[in-house]
Amino acid sequence: YETTMTTPLPQIKQEFTEGLSQISRFWGFPKGMGAIFAVLYLSPSPLPLDEIVQQTGLTKGAVSTEVRALARLGLVHRSSKLADRKDYYEAETDFYKSIRSILKERQNTEFDRAVASVKETLEKLEAGTSFSEERAFLIERIHALQSFFDAIDSLSRAVVKLESLGLSNVQKILGILK
Repeated sequence: YETTMTTPLPQIKQEFTEGLSQISRFWGFPKGMGAIFAVLYLSPSPLPLDEIVQQTGLTKGAVSTEVRALARLGLVHRSSKLADRKDYYEAETDFYKSIRSILKERQNTEFDRAVASVKETLEKLEAGTSFSEERAFLIERIHALQSFFDAIDSLSRAVVKLESLGLSNVQKILGILK
């Protein structure tokens, strides 16, 4: 008879965690954020910091910092248990909610300042009277970045509008479009 080797669950979970770490890094976030989200996402119940530290191999300080960042993005939620002073954390499992949360983070004043500086740079370049290939190149590059930021703004406004319609209605609309 044929025997099949099955991969042990801890190894599968470790490989998933490593995969999300790489995805996190690809999107410009620390690898630790991906690892923490993976550990919490695969946990059937909320975990305390010590357990996250143990499962990720990160330092307690790093876990604490990254958990706060994940919470700000709406990807992780903090909770507590009665008669226990520890904070517990769990992953957001509603991906539509996560995307909305990340897009709403786009409305952060820091991001707004960064977008404003790009716009100001573009205005200064376009107001210049002397022509040079370098100026034309800079205008082209910064204009492309400004267009990208405008698209992100449009997308976040659209998501907020779609959210007001309710997820089931949006899914119905998208179903019609297929």
